[in-house]
Amino acid sequence: MTTTTIAIDMDVPAGVSVGEYERIDGGHAFHVSWELPDNLCCETCQRESRLQLVEKNKFLSIRDLDLWGKPSFFVYQEVYHRCPSCGHRQSLLPPFKRRDVKYTFRFEEQVLVSLIGSTAEDVAVRLGIAAETVERIVKNRIEDAKAKQIDPQRKIERLGLDEISLRKGHKGYATILTDLTNGERPEILALSKGRDEAAGRACLEHLSAQQRSAVRWHHTDMSRGVFEGLRRAFTQQPVGNRSLSRRQEIG
Repeated sequence: MTTTTIAIDMDVPAGVSVGEYERIDGGHAFHVSWELPDNLCCETCQRESRLQLVEKNKFLSIRDLDLWGKPSFFVYQEVYHRCPSCGHRQSLLPPFKRRDVKYTFRFEEQVLVSLIGSTAEDVAVRLGIAAETVERIVKNRIEDAKAKQIDPQRKIERLGLDEISLRKGHKGYATILTDLTNGERPEILALSKGRDEAAGRACLEHLSAQQRSAVRWHHTDMSRGVFEGLRRAFTQQPVGNRSLSRRQEIG
């Protein structure tokens, strides 16, 4: 059988290096590493010390973005820091995931974008994960959004505001604010529980007055009441060349 070499250009999180690639059944595995800190604060005694590295002969695999329509995974060696003061051993958390989950931050983004126009069950089937995982991602991102600050220098020309349904039967909703300036790479800006005007305003509060006034296009598929309320939120500021449009009306 003839073999050939294929080069893959891929975005990786800052500070992360890709070492090896491995084709696995129905997917792709990338062996990754990241820059380790020089000093670390012990989570038990709270004392800071030089990194005392302990490597384990154990590799962990977590879900990342799909590649060529197949799931891909980050594979990395589990490493620990042993505190020289109290002897406590703690795992070093990679910069591309949160604690106690088996997927990357950017996979969370993919799940959230996929929820627009779908339910948790639909997205779970499409991505091959549990519906409970989808709901957990949404809940974690709602908690993150409470403290998240959007870069005040960020320039946003096009915004999307959507309601997402966590379950069939409409038992749970959330409102999602998306930067659509780059249509090929929509980015989640804020997330709020509920689907009413208050939820929409909670998302918009993450934007500065200058950022809201600079937005030229707004798109929403939410109810007429929410739509009108958000129109008022924008028209309270100086109006430039902007239009607030419902997705049903613009196609």
